Amino acid sequence: MNIAIIGGGAAGYFLAVALKELNKSHSVTIYESGSKPLRKVKVSGGGRCNISNTFNDVRDLKDVYPRGHKLLKRLFKSFSPEDAQQWWREHGVDLVAQDDECIFPVSQNSQTVIDTLVINAKRLGVTTVFDTKIESIVELRKEYDAVVLTIGGISRTSSLYTELQSLGHEMQEPLPSLFTFMIEDESLRSLTGLVVEPVEMKIPSTKFRSSGALLLTHWGVSGPATLKLSSHAALFLAENNYNSQISINWLNCSQNEVELQLSAFIKQNPKKEIKSCPFPQLQNRLWQHLLSRSLSISFLETDKKTSLRYLDLSKKHLNRLIEILTNDIYQVTGRYKHKDEFVTCGGVSLSSVNNNTLESKLLPGLFFAGEVLDIDGVTGGFNFQACWTTAMTVARSLTHASA
Repeated sequence: MNIAIIGGGAAGYFLAVALKELNKSHSVTIYESGSKPLRKVKVSGGGRCNISNTFNDVRDLKDVYPRGHKLLKRLFKSFSPEDAQQWWREHGVDLVAQDDECIFPVSQNSQTVIDTLVINAKRLGVTTVFDTKIESIVELRKEYDAVVLTIGGISRTSSLYTELQSLGHEMQEPLPSLFTFMIEDESLRSLTGLVVEPVEMKIPSTKFRSSGALLLTHWGVSGPATLKLSSHAALFLAENNYNSQISINWLNCSQNEVELQLSAFIKQNPKKEIKSCPFPQLQNRLWQHLLSRSLSISFLETDKKTSLRYLDLSKKHLNRLIEILTNDIYQVTGRYKHKDEFVTCGGVSLSSVNNNTLESKLLPGLFFAGEVLDIDGVTGGFNFQACWTTAMTVARSLTHASA
């Protein structure tokens, strides 16, 4: 079978290698618009490449795949995260699982993943054509038995997006899925560099929430908790022009739990000054910030020029402090754009593809793998895992069809 792959990224190269290993007689050509392969893999995971996840902490796939979880549940039965890890090990990539269940190459270098894919593709006889932008799937289809689209996040302005629509494919608008929040609060921004873990974040009056580490930055907030929330709320935030309130629970505990903890802490430290004795789990800089939001500075400073003690707090002030610790509200004014932001939601609707083969229902011989499909995950190796699984699904589908 003569097969063309449009896109020399993670899904494209993995698919090419899998195709040739399943059937050496396949003729496989990758068309890449850039001059280098696997550019996004190079910068992924801070240059370390978070290749997958153990899924040990995943109770429901919808928690880590806001879009596409039902399809992946089906496809994982044929090529699971464990199968993907075994595939990489068999190809010479030793893996290590971190405490947060994220899986990286032991080398801690994304180049290991790139070299493995490129070297194996070359060894197996895959042809790669660089600096070539494919403008029409239909025209390319005339030259090949099958075409697979693996271009990653597809732009609405691209000719391929327009062509897919004209062929009758339902397209979900491509939108940023993993991004950080801009917050115009100077007091919060002054805490740049602090990491608070774990926190719970949510968007008030919605079901969108997340938990994990929170990184305070010079533009607002980042870190896993922020990225997870942005992923689940991607469509909602886009519809609201990335302006929304967020609530931060700094202790990731219920108000009742915090009230009990705070009461016990006060009983142990009744005469200690509030400003100089932070609540456990909170860094001093963050504690000062939260105090300024819950209790005024003039209230904290007494006439004797000494800070207020815990025993001096009234029930009203305690309630206000508990509210800030568990439901601290900030206004998001936009998403922070930076070069490492490249995960999108949207793309080819799953209603337009065969769920078993990932072949187009509108154009026979056209298949899809990777991020071009309306599948995306939260941070933690889940997006790469979707690439490996969808690519292997297509490889097996084409191999079966050619048998």
